[in-house]
Amino acid sequence: MNIYAIIILGYFVLVVGMGLLTRKVASKSASDYLVAGRNLGTMVCAVVVAAEWLGGMSTIGVSERAFNTLSLQPIFYNISTAIGMVIIGFTVAAHYRRKDVHTVSEMIETLFGSQARSISAVAFLIAYITLAYVQLQTCASVMAPLFGVSWNWAVVISAGLIMIYTYMGGMHALAITGILYLVTMYLGLGIAFFIGLDKVGGFSGLSETLVAQGAPHNLYNPFSAGVNNAIALLVGGLLGGMAAQASIQPVFAAKDVKTARKASMLAGLIVAPFGIMTAFLGLYARTGLFIPEGVEVTAKTALPTLLQTPAFISPVLGAFALAGVLAAILSTVGPVNFAVVTIAAKDIYHGMINKKADDAKIISTARKLVILVSVITVPMAIFLKGAVLDTAYISYAIRAIGAIVIVTGLYSRKLVTPMGVKLSFIIGTMAIFFTMLAQQRGWFEMDKTYGAVITTLAVILLSTLGDRLFRRKA
Repeated sequence: MNIYAIIILGYFVLVVGMGLLTRKVASKSASDYLVAGRNLGTMVCAVVVAAEWLGGMSTIGVSERAFNTLSLQPIFYNISTAIGMVIIGFTVAAHYRRKDVHTVSEMIETLFGSQARSISAVAFLIAYITLAYVQLQTCASVMAPLFGVSWNWAVVISAGLIMIYTYMGGMHALAITGILYLVTMYLGLGIAFFIGLDKVGGFSGLSETLVAQGAPHNLYNPFSAGVNNAIALLVGGLLGGMAAQASIQPVFAAKDVKTARKASMLAGLIVAPFGIMTAFLGLYARTGLFIPEGVEVTAKTALPTLLQTPAFISPVLGAFALAGVLAAILSTVGPVNFAVVTIAAKDIYHGMINKKADDAKIISTARKLVILVSVITVPMAIFLKGAVLDTAYISYAIRAIGAIVIVTGLYSRKLVTPMGVKLSFIIGTMAIFFTMLAQQRGWFEMDKTYGAVITTLAVILLSTLGDRLFRRKA
């Protein structure tokens, strides 16, 4: 077994062990399991929120897109997310925590009723199941070459690891392992970033090498790969966070309103710099200076391949950096899978199927759902393959619908009706997939995020005008 595999296996043992230690405390009540007893302090809450955002999209997704576009455009993913978390801290974080809810759909119910909650829960399930299988793919893209196993086995192994510690510890496990993940990913990838910058001759040396290969002269300008795509990344990140169950769930778990606010803003500061490092690592790989002849490198495998190349970084430091990549991925896959579990347990099972279920029944159901999520996402990760960042933005587009609905409901309640909310989730979600189909067929060009936002605003406006007109006639 090579040094990379030994170090990564040791790290996995540590992660699972920390998750198992939380089993006893996580079993006391549904609140303990789903939102850590609503007792997270500012720093821990911020770390868990940040760890959820700094996942497969911030590592494999960002480096993949930088590799493909020969630009720093993908850093907008992290920047928009960071700005979005700061805005959340100033706006909706206090409302979320004050309501003592478990899910975003529960929040929607307090504003627009139980039917709106049920419909939004289904939409959010689609969003997070999509995100869950994409994140699982990013983990497999590292595991497969690292352990010399097939893609299918890499997916299964990754899913099994995540399932174990989420099943045992719930939100407590995610909180404790999130701290370990954040330290590992920043140290590991930070070291790789600076080593690479020195080896390519600094920023000017990197630019000269890539420009000679066809990159734009202003490749460090994140708008150089297209203004439309850049703005779509920004809009998706800004709105997606406000209705993001996985990253908002730690805010639900904050010990009080003040903590929820401060943790959201602090998380933004942690998130912002990370994508810059992984984007540059994608560009380092694209130079071709370090990859041995005969080794096939794709955009998706560029980052893990680079970190296993001794010409770029020593095996020990490379393994530590790979642990950072896997830490980032696992820190997101766990919360994302757990978001699916929480939505299904609270909004679907407790909210629609068995409203009289006690804590023991909810916890039991939630743990069964942890296994079910893996059963569902594993085949999706194996058979549905595409660009990581682009596919994951299906989730962001659906969450943008939720963000518009919640912000409007909190600050301009008269501008939206319960019927408008229900139609927004139904028609808005359909619009996302329609714009994707339209792009594939060449009918017209519109990013899925734009499709979601425009459709939602139009539906809200038309439903409100229709409601007022109906009332006047009545």
